[in-house]
Amino acid sequence: MTKQTRHKHRQQKELKQMTTNFTPIDMQTWQRRDYFYYFTKMMPTGFNVNVDVDITASYDAAKAAGYRFFPVYLHLITRLISEQPEFMIAQRGEQLGHYDHLTPAYSLFHEDDHTISGIWTAYDTDLATFNAHYMADKERYSSQHGAVAKPDQPENAYMINMNPWLHFNNYTPLSFNGLPNYLPVIEAGKYVIENDRRVMPVSFTIHHAVADAWHVSHFFEKLQRALNTPDTWLK
Repeated sequence: MTKQTRHKHRQQKELKQMTTNFTPIDMQTWQRRDYFYYFTKMMPTGFNVNVDVDITASYDAAKAAGYRFFPVYLHLITRLISEQPEFMIAQRGEQLGHYDHLTPAYSLFHEDDHTISGIWTAYDTDLATFNAHYMADKERYSSQHGAVAKPDQPENAYMINMNPWLHFNNYTPLSFNGLPNYLPVIEAGKYVIENDRRVMPVSFTIHHAVADAWHVSHFFEKLQRALNTPDTWLK
């Protein structure tokens, strides 16, 4: 079996494994119906929150376990998002609904010409399995240039990235297409050393129609708690 054939079989298996359920939202009974109308029709609004998180314990644990920190970051963020239904809301045609999980879509950086290419990796609840998927994707697509390197991005993909060159105080992605996007956009920055701790900025952007400040604050509380206790999940 050739390497290309093995990859094709792996991708077919990957697509089958990550089949997602889309559950329609009943707008007549949805608790957030009025807020959704207000923040999409009367005052269309999204918001962005930037928080510094302490990654020291998880960074060290990832290295000790033989992982790169980036795929660990992708896996952890995706798992925590999947615990909050408000972050998995999307629109299919005219139907609003929510997925049962999301797929991380991110960029690969090309050192030769300083460009990026978009790819995605099938999420798995098991970190080791997800990491294997990530490493396989990185190996296959790292030399492929262009805006999109890995085709067939699933509809439940959300944008998540890391900017390793800049420690920022604010990072706000702006959409210019006017299309409805209710999934979160997450960006981490370069970590810095403060009082012997690794501190990394994380930007979280979301449409106000589906979530409020409390939901994002709750996410960051869970994130910092998980980062402080890698022994409970990083194996």
